[in-house]
Amino acid sequence: MYRVSPFVRHFGLALLSGAGLATLWVNADPASYYDAIEFRLADVPLPLWLAPRGLNLTPMTLVSDGLMALFTAFVAKELWEALVLERGALSSGRARAPLGAVIGGSIGAVLVWLLVSALTETAAEATPGAGWQVPIGSDVVLGYLVARRAFGAGHPALHLLLLMAIGFDITGLVVLGLSDPDISLRLVWLALPAAAAAGVWALYGRPPAPGATERDRRRGLHLWPYVLAGLLSFAGVAASGLPPALGLLPVIPAIPHADRSFGLFAEAEEYLHDPLNRLAHLMVKPLAVVLFLFGLTRGGIDLAAFAPTTLSVLAALWIGKPLGLMLGLIGAMAFLGARLPQGIGTRDLLLIAVILAMGFTVPVVALDPALPGGAMTEAARLGLALSLLAGPLALVLARWLRR
Repeated sequence: MYRVSPFVRHFGLALLSGAGLATLWVNADPASYYDAIEFRLADVPLPLWLAPRGLNLTPMTLVSDGLMALFTAFVAKELWEALVLERGALSSGRARAPLGAVIGGSIGAVLVWLLVSALTETAAEATPGAGWQVPIGSDVVLGYLVARRAFGAGHPALHLLLLMAIGFDITGLVVLGLSDPDISLRLVWLALPAAAAAGVWALYGRPPAPGATERDRRRGLHLWPYVLAGLLSFAGVAASGLPPALGLLPVIPAIPHADRSFGLFAEAEEYLHDPLNRLAHLMVKPLAVVLFLFGLTRGGIDLAAFAPTTLSVLAALWIGKPLGLMLGLIGAMAFLGARLPQGIGTRDLLLIAVILAMGFTVPVVALDPALPGGAMTEAARLGLALSLLAGPLALVLARWLRR
């Protein structure tokens, strides 16, 4: 089992630093904080067929809708390689167990959210079931920070947890976009990312034919065609109504990649020079800044915002998701013949379920589209922050299980 690169820890620390600073700011001077993150950088009216809500660019939307597309692509690259590369973590039928866990955990989180919100929600602006998309997502970097302390650097459970966390995040973003009632007539814009991906693969990414010249072989090693295709893909996904954070994903399969997987975020990948890994290497340092800015613009927690919506968040993440995850795993093993990676037992699965009860990055992105705003949004944000207490609980549980 290859070691996970230390930059993942740096990502987690950058995210927590930004969120901590934002929390101090919003509780000390909330007016100046919201004025800063909602400052209008640009207000561009666009045709209804392109963007019904226009383009309102603020520091908050610039980070969460624009720059976070880089982070989503970075983690999705690992998921893609796990599926298609030799010895990938999801190749040869090994995707069944994580897939069952993600489906079960997502369904469990949504059902508990709907139940608890129906019993407790009192906000005047609430609509039945509003916000059910929020608890689907997880948090890759914070989950990794806790899991590394709980399992150790080389434990196979660490990689299984990362697979599930990435799966929850991608599922949460896709469901968030598809649940938008205004999206149906705009999905035609997805033809643009499809064309960009197909075009860059045909012109640059396709493996050279036998007998190709050295010039033709080096043609696919240039990075600028994939960057250009990514920009076109981002524009098409954003115009389609799906979360812009998904904008770079369609191009990932078109980029030449390594032949063999070394594991998720493996330190050994730093020595690979295929175009996909080179692009990932270039993003590492900027992504630490992006995650700090995300925490700063989206992670400000109003400590006085407790409301029934906070309980809905905590119940969905702490009860619905772990129970659904375990039931999904059991179902996949019983009916689909799924098998767990060697070295992972029931105690490890219990720890994984507890750690994935934390939710922050993608659930925070889902707050504004899924909830009416105002007090409900801030109460849900507080619930997401409180859900991180599952991390210390997992560390205590890990120590107790070792005894």
